[in-house]
Amino acid sequence: MTDALKRLSEEGVAIWLDDLSRKRITSGNLAELIDQQHVVGVTTNPSIFQKAISSGDGYEQQLADLAARKVTVEEAIRMITTADVRDAADILRPVFDATGGKDGRVSIEVDPRLAHNTAATVAEAKQLAWLVDRPNTLIKIPATKAGLPAITEVIGKGISVNVTLIFSLERYREVMDAYQAGLEKAKAAGLDLSQIHSVASFFVSRVDTEIDKRLEGIGSDAAKELRGKAALANARLAYQAYEEVFSSDRWAALDKAGANKQRPLWASTGVKDPAYKDTLYVDDLVAPNTVNTMPEATLEATADHGEITGDKVSGTYVEARAELDAVEKLGISYDDVVQLLEDEGVEKFEASWNDLLKSTEAELKRLAPSEA
Repeated sequence: MTDALKRLSEEGVAIWLDDLSRKRITSGNLAELIDQQHVVGVTTNPSIFQKAISSGDGYEQQLADLAARKVTVEEAIRMITTADVRDAADILRPVFDATGGKDGRVSIEVDPRLAHNTAATVAEAKQLAWLVDRPNTLIKIPATKAGLPAITEVIGKGISVNVTLIFSLERYREVMDAYQAGLEKAKAAGLDLSQIHSVASFFVSRVDTEIDKRLEGIGSDAAKELRGKAALANARLAYQAYEEVFSSDRWAALDKAGANKQRPLWASTGVKDPAYKDTLYVDDLVAPNTVNTMPEATLEATADHGEITGDKVSGTYVEARAELDAVEKLGISYDDVVQLLEDEGVEKFEASWNDLLKSTEAELKRLAPSEA
């Protein structure tokens, strides 16, 4: 094992695990990852919960109790997922306390079926924050058009947020704007801005998957040369936008009031193409004040053979812009790609949620006590 994870932490990258299950909590595995692998946060999403709960491992007793109470399937899922998040938050609480609330965070997502409904997203975010009832929770809100005003509203109420499913640079700037607008509302309401935190989850690997597919369709030498470059270029330009926004006059006023910067979080960092190094989206996205949330396989690969050689993002912006421009010149529309990825991202999480509803409903029926 290398000390790559330690070096990554020392470079200012917070290592979060992109996975959670009851078995991971009860077996001591999560505590072990915190203790030995520099993990300082956890992210969840509907796909992660669908996989965990469908495995059945550790959920049988709670499902049986819920079945006996005849709760709805939606209520059952919320009871199960918030219980896991609450327990994970308790395990991470010492990290939260040691970092002044910056890390030690656990994210839980609003129902993905609400992604295009602002009012319902706000109501769900408030409900989740109340249900989990831990200060180190982040409520995940997707960066859809309807999600943007919801982010402002929820931050304005003092609830910390993980903005998810960001693919485009334009949408990322809108997310940072929504965050600042929320902080301004919170400030006007007399809330303590230092207690409000946020991360912006900028998705990485899916950008390469989609653009590489289109480059292969073109098939020219110039196209092949650009494979595996778009996702890193996109993320690096996102970091440039972060640097610009959080050095503005508008931010200076919030900073003076004690506000925390909204850190960029690199999401979807598991490499999908076996032709690429399995730590590509970790090694090459090292930058201060960022988060990298990794599936366990990527975490283990980084621990084993990650090459952490300092900041790989700052000052790369001219080259990154040139790479995205080169893709565009070949006839691949950036705007089309990022909109497709956002739509697909919402659809995938909704499909996972629907699968979770079906499998949980089947379990509740199976475990329901027979009527006397």
